[in-house]
Amino acid sequence: MQADKIPTVETQMLIRKPASTVFQAFIDPAITTNFWFTKSSGKLATGKKVVWEWEMYGISINVFVKNIVQDKSITIEWGDPATTVTFEFIALSDDSTYVIIKNFGFNKTGDELSEAIKDNTGGFTTVLDGLKAYLEHGLQLNLI
Repeated sequence: MQADKIPTVETQMLIRKPASTVFQAFIDPAITTNFWFTKSSGKLATGKKVVWEWEMYGISINVFVKNIVQDKSITIEWGDPATTVTFEFIALSDDSTYVIIKNFGFNKTGDELSEAIKDNTGGFTTVLDGLKAYLEHGLQLNLI
């Protein structure tokens, strides 16, 4: 299958903060827990395995960090079966960053694939909404 034909979730948002700040918000669970999951077994680092938890739902997910490029990108695998998630941070100015999240590698077809894409698109959009509110305005929206 050609790369442009691979089913992919993609969400994007402008965050009015420096790329280093936005990048760190995803690396450091002390920050991430303010807008996404509630608990993590540690900071992200290339080659590291961590567990993210959503305590209010009683669920957790294993995360393997495939690659990190400081202030530019994070690539992880998560779930069972695992899919790949990339986080790209594009500095538009000293105080604004364009974030692109992509999720691909789904082991589903037909209606199951459509549901997974719909659910993950909504989920990652909600993550970016929470990120924006927290970093730009100091608001914890408790969206998830």
